Amino acid sequence: FPGRPVMPGVLILEALAQAAGLATLDHYLKNTRSGVASFTQTVTNADKPGAAKTSSGQFAFNRPRQFRFDYQKPFVQTIVADGKTLWMFDADLNQVTQHPQAAALNATPASLVASSTSIAALQKQFRLENVPAKDKLEWVKAVPRQTDKQSKEILIGFDAKQLRRLEILDSFGQRSVMEFSPFTASTTKTSFRFRPPAGADIIRN
Repeated sequence: FPGRPVMPGVLILEALAQAAGLATLDHYLKNTRSGVASFTQTVTNADKPGAAKTSSGQFAFNRPRQFRFDYQKPFVQTIVADGKTLWMFDADLNQVTQHPQAAALNATPASLVASSTSIAALQKQFRLENVPAKDKLEWVKAVPRQTDKQSKEILIGFDAKQLRRLEILDSFGQRSVMEFSPFTASTTKTSFRFRPPAGADIIRN
C-alpha cells in the first residue's frame, strides 16, 4: 500500500537473499569439482525480439581446466577444452578451430562455471556483485574487467547450490540464456580429449 512502512524483518530478509548469491558461488567453486548436465540455450537479439534461436545438448566439466559442450540440436557442434587447447568442431562444415586455451577462456562464461576455483581468482577477471533473487534462484552478476571482451555481463543463477542458469549479454546486443538440468557428479564417461576427424579443415589461432 502507498505510504506503508517496510517492516525491518522484511528488509533483513531481502538483504540476506541478495547476499546469498556470492556465498553460493564461492561454495560452488570450492566444492563442485566436476559435473554433467543437459542444457537448452536460447539466443535472442534486442533488434529482433521475435527471432529466438534454440539449441540443446550436454555440458560436462572437470575443474579447473577441462570442459566439453556437445551441441546436438539443431546442429552438431563440439567445444572441448582439454587443459591446453580449446577445440571447436562444426560437423556441417567439417571444420575444426584450435585456440590456446588460457588466452581464449580469459574472462569468459566458461571461466566462471568450469575453470576458476575461487572467488579471489574470478575477481581478477570480473567485477562480481550480488543481485536480488528471481525465478526462485540466487544470482550473481559478473562484468568482465577488460572492456574488449565479447561478453558485456553475465548472470549466474543457482538453485540449492547447483548451477541452473546462465544469462549472457554480449556487446552486440545478443542475450543467450542457458538452462541446465540437475548436474550429476560423475564424468567418467566423458572424454575431455579431442581428435580432429579425418579430412577436417583445421584452423589454428
